[in-house]
Amino acid sequence: MFSNRRVLVTGGAGFIGSHLCERLLARGAEVLCVDNFFTATRPNVSGLMLNSRFELVRHDVCFPLYVEVDKIYNLACPASPIHYQFDPVQTTKTSVHGAINMLGLAKRVKAKILQASTSEVYGDPTVHPQTEDYWGYVNPIGPRSCYDEGKRCAETLFFDYHRQHKLRIKVARIFNTYGPRMHPNDGRVVSNFIVQALRNNDITVYGDGMQTRSFCYVDDLVEGLIRRFPRTIPNSASRKSAKRRNCLVGGRRSRYGLG
Repeated sequence: MFSNRRVLVTGGAGFIGSHLCERLLARGAEVLCVDNFFTATRPNVSGLMLNSRFELVRHDVCFPLYVEVDKIYNLACPASPIHYQFDPVQTTKTSVHGAINMLGLAKRVKAKILQASTSEVYGDPTVHPQTEDYWGYVNPIGPRSCYDEGKRCAETLFFDYHRQHKLRIKVARIFNTYGPRMHPNDGRVVSNFIVQALRNNDITVYGDGMQTRSFCYVDDLVEGLIRRFPRTIPNSASRKSAKRRNCLVGGRRSRYGLG
């Protein structure tokens, strides 16, 4: 599936991206890891630096990138409210300009491309669990909208590039993910619980404690992202079938994508 393939991972030094880089290398890929290190850290990928098939480039996806690759995983964007609300304008630029630049690259080199989207595209949903035919209940002007609307716009761009340019795309809406290399102060439920427990502090539960969440361990999420790209290129008949197939990513159903 990935042997001798050159794979670009934007946001590759981050929490999920670093695990994805490891898995791709284990599958025989040549990995180009791109990150601007706004939230990522070099220790996340320090164990990969001696691998001859791994390359690390400091770059912001808001600017074009000129490389030759076979497949692209676009994971670049701060994902926790603490980080994406620090500079909301830049967060929106990362999602929108980043998508435009990576889609342009994929079009130029004829690469398959996956967009790491989010459950936040559903906003404050009134339907549980969310299915793909549910469009959400969103606030386009709130303090979280820089992330939510940026990701929604990125999905729009991906599908428009598919419809207009026949680009082979995948979109995975990722729900709450946890595991090694999470930032301890990112304000998420699992990391908050663990940090408070280690400090012997009271564990904070917001609201009345009756709310529900979908959690996915990072290894399972990465396996789902790996499977977004089929082992073989389907013929026209099986391609139509593939469009109807579903699988779980981060606790909810997500399409394989188109192409």
